[in-house]
Amino acid sequence: MRTSHIATLSVIFTLLAASCEPLAPEPYGPVPTEAQLAWQRMEINMFCHFGPNTFSGAEWGTGDESEALFNPTALDCRQWVDVAEQAGMKGIILTAKHHDGFCLWPSAYSSHTVTQSPWNEGHGDVLREFTDACRGRVKAGLYLSPWDRHDSTYGTPQYNDRFVATLEEVLSSYHDIYEQWFDGANGEGPNGKRQKYDWQRFNATVARLQPNALVFSDVGPGCRWVGNEEGRAGETCWSTIDVEGCEPGTGNPPSDLLTHGKQGGKSWIPAEADVSIRPGWFWHADELPKTVDELMEIYYNSVGRNALLLLNVPPDTTGRISAEDSAVLVAFRAERDRIFSKDLAQGAKASAWHRPGHRAKNVLDTAYHTYWAATGKKAELTLELDSVTEFDIIVIQEYIPLGQRVTSVGLLLDPGDGLYSYTLGDSPLCTTVGYKRIIRLSHPIRWRKLVFQFEGMAPPVINRIALYNSDK
Repeated sequence: MRTSHIATLSVIFTLLAASCEPLAPEPYGPVPTEAQLAWQRMEINMFCHFGPNTFSGAEWGTGDESEALFNPTALDCRQWVDVAEQAGMKGIILTAKHHDGFCLWPSAYSSHTVTQSPWNEGHGDVLREFTDACRGRVKAGLYLSPWDRHDSTYGTPQYNDRFVATLEEVLSSYHDIYEQWFDGANGEGPNGKRQKYDWQRFNATVARLQPNALVFSDVGPGCRWVGNEEGRAGETCWSTIDVEGCEPGTGNPPSDLLTHGKQGGKSWIPAEADVSIRPGWFWHADELPKTVDELMEIYYNSVGRNALLLLNVPPDTTGRISAEDSAVLVAFRAERDRIFSKDLAQGAKASAWHRPGHRAKNVLDTAYHTYWAATGKKAELTLELDSVTEFDIIVIQEYIPLGQRVTSVGLLLDPGDGLYSYTLGDSPLCTTVGYKRIIRLSHPIRWRKLVFQFEGMAPPVINRIALYNSDK
């Protein structure tokens, strides 16, 4: 064969191979950063409220409590991590400083710290023990309350300088932080004044010292409050939102906007749903944890509606998570494993019109970065199961690195001689999908051939469809 013919064939084969390469759709609208995507895929994290309130029985300390209050008898942050891992959690956020201003580390910028407490004879550092315990096992996050009911400079410009110095002290000394948690609490300080927070400077300090950390607040910029403390996102929940002119606290957006986000919003700021396993945020001897059924309802209404669940589990006066809370968390994990361990869609045949390289079958694998890419804003995908199958839970996931697109999902059941629709009442199965949508049907369905109908602001990109039976 002549050399020129070989070269020509080589070019042809190269072009044919190139034509088979997946052609990724263009991103639509705002998209998550790598850190935001990694955060969303954590799904459930732990919050630990711990400090003088643990010992006084208060929820909001006054700032004038004696440091002698803080004296855990058997502090063990490794046990917190053990419990988090057993519960399937990937991160823990600690209240390093709550509204009372008490610092769980020996801060150079406060006289209201563990150094003044009798714990470890004033030589202890809870923050060090916490971050060391997390390292290599779960990610560590911090809550430092801007409101400080102890600091005499609160309510003056000097306090912003002190708070920035405190952030610098912590964020440069205690390993990597995955989330810096701020709220907008802004009450009076010891002098009766309120503070005008310099949020731009606070956020810039976090970005400079912990560039991979997400900043949580009412308006992000990394992730946003869901608008309630019930662990509940909206039935419609967009990761996009408009926050121009807003700030945490008195200038935050309406709670309804935080709960639902905004279709076509300019910023990608996903929702974090915070809730406590007990009635209070700090441990109280007379309170009991929620039941497994209550936690499952919270899970469906948070993770199942495109939010991350931040579940508060407060250590007790020993400095350990109580046996009651630990037992419920382990049972909560076992119940999730029971329901979601067997995907009944596995082995099905998936078919749909698709973009080259992004076939319908991709919704059935477990690889995150494969997905079905539809060709139009309205699209159908058919699943034909191996046999008639009973299920009552449907899980759908969008491939959010390309944006959140879906505005409606319907389901048609194909009996073989025509289609008729199954809906919840008069509505579609759901509106938004986002990272994950868990749809609970009003009663189990026994069927074989399912047709999912998607509508979106742009052609949908779906990386997972799964079916489960909660009764088996």
